[in-house]
Amino acid sequence: MELQGKRIVLGVTGGIAAYKAAELVRLLGKRGADVQVAMTEGATHFVTATTFQALSGQPVYLDQWDARMPNAMAHIDLSRSADLILVAPASADFLARIANGMADDLLATMVLARDCPLLVAPAMNRQMWENPATQRNVAQLLVDGVQLIGPDSGEQACGEVGAGRMVEPEEIVEEVIAFFTPKLLADRKVLMTAGPTFEAIDPVRGITNLSSGRMGYAVARAARQAGAEVTLVSGPVGLQAPQGVTRINVRSALDMQAAVMAHAATSDIFIGVAAVADYRVANAAEHKLKKDTGGIPPIELVENPDILAEVAALKDGPFCVGFAAESRNLEEYAQSKRRKKNIPLIAGNLIQEGFGGDDNRLVLFDDTGVHPLTPAPKSVLARQLVEHIANMIGRA
Repeated sequence: MELQGKRIVLGVTGGIAAYKAAELVRLLGKRGADVQVAMTEGATHFVTATTFQALSGQPVYLDQWDARMPNAMAHIDLSRSADLILVAPASADFLARIANGMADDLLATMVLARDCPLLVAPAMNRQMWENPATQRNVAQLLVDGVQLIGPDSGEQACGEVGAGRMVEPEEIVEEVIAFFTPKLLADRKVLMTAGPTFEAIDPVRGITNLSSGRMGYAVARAARQAGAEVTLVSGPVGLQAPQGVTRINVRSALDMQAAVMAHAATSDIFIGVAAVADYRVANAAEHKLKKDTGGIPPIELVENPDILAEVAALKDGPFCVGFAAESRNLEEYAQSKRRKKNIPLIAGNLIQEGFGGDDNRLVLFDDTGVHPLTPAPKSVLARQLVEHIANMIGRA
């Protein structure tokens, strides 16, 4: 419910992407937002007002002179009660009209009369998007403080391929959540690790662990929504990178070390969430090991590098945050790890309380003491961790 209590006016303009706006209403409502839909006349040629009324639970507005408003000022009343106006899809015609201050229908008049922020998700044919007139309008909107979401590139309804596709509803919702999130890490570069590593025994077998990567990906998402530029070095997981996060895929601990050290010196914050294998196989086989060769093949293990300690040892390096997943004696082991690696903050959890699942229970350890967090979904804990990091950086 990350949008709980937020009032959003969703403007829908004419275009085939208007059908996606129905899913957008559903997703915004699922996150707790109160959604009021306003449509242009062109939008009604693609989706009916009844669809949006059923999904939002509220009447849909189309007419600037709607008699349901006692003062006949829907453009004023709707915008004054909104925390945000989101227009998705925003057609080329609509962008042109609001860039030039037109007020010739309800939605354009509402945008002109608003005193709340405006986000638009353009959707149009690639040639319309690339046309110099559209680009001039977009440039003017950016100067005016309007935030654009997209557009994406890909196959279009007309059969052509290129820029102009409306960003998918799930991604628009992520941008809306990010918009409302306090920018506690604005202008910070955050480098992170997440997931397990895989240490090969032969081409098909290896040493790994049960880390799902969910906690690390949740923290990456929260940091990005808090305004940070996030680079996520990820071991092999079946997760999609959070919106706006740069992901670097790696496999082994040595791969992860190389990727992290290539970015560490230019980062402000390093958060080591990955469950890095402590050991790797020194004598990994070039070909698949066979059982019929006689005897159990010897496997020689060597210690992997300590990535977190290596980053923490950098001169003028980033603010370092570690993770400790333990099966017992959490405070003892976590504090020992924090002191040994000389890092300011470590987040600890018992593996039986969240390893691999959607929920978790974190305890934060720093120089000021022990800070247990209430058990919650990993997305909630990730935001709380980001807030704690921001507070510590502010105190530094």
